[in-house]
Amino acid sequence: MSDHIMKAYDEELGELRALIDRMGEVALVQVDAAGRALQQSDASLAEMVMQKDYTVDTLFREVEEKAIRMIAKRQPVAGDLRAIMASIKIAADLERIGDLAKNTAKRSAAMADGMGRLAEVVLPIGEMAEDEVRKVLAAFRSNDSAAALSVWERDEELDELYNSCFRQLLTYMLENPRMIGACTHLLFVAKNMERIGDHATNIAENICYLVDGKLPSGSRPKRDTTMSPELGLN
Repeated sequence: MSDHIMKAYDEELGELRALIDRMGEVALVQVDAAGRALQQSDASLAEMVMQKDYTVDTLFREVEEKAIRMIAKRQPVAGDLRAIMASIKIAADLERIGDLAKNTAKRSAAMADGMGRLAEVVLPIGEMAEDEVRKVLAAFRSNDSAAALSVWERDEELDELYNSCFRQLLTYMLENPRMIGACTHLLFVAKNMERIGDHATNIAENICYLVDGKLPSGSRPKRDTTMSPELGLN
């Protein structure tokens, strides 16, 4: 492969990474704003989160289209192909993070004013999920598989936080039936945030694959012990 072709490929790969980086920035804004909208019962902030989902979806389509063109044009192999495939997978997880933030914003908009104090039950999950997304994006920018692995290993901690929140909200509903509606919304919010953490963990795995050529060894740490098919939370 000539130096000219290699330079052109590197530029295209840089453009692909820049699109993913932009996706990550917008998705992170969504996650942060969704938590604040819930806490503050802020309908305008929730609306902003939902509107930004269009931006994330548009960027995801651009990533897919660019990756397909690169594969068709360059016919990459080995590490080059791994970089493109990992990029597609990371972008797909970011798109889902945006969807989950949007769904959280919808829940906050549906809740009555004055429920911010009750929402504080789920805020620690959102904060941890947001922290995982921020750290895994930093690991992607720096090609740091060790930093990505540290995010991967925190998934168990987030699951335990979700389990605690799940039990607390169920207790509230049993003690005060008038809280069933609000607590049900919050159960879905908690699950959305836990899933955002799952997608951050997926991204961490793909960073390890991208950088080291292999996934983290062993099974992913999981501690989600909730079983709630009647609520559709699993």
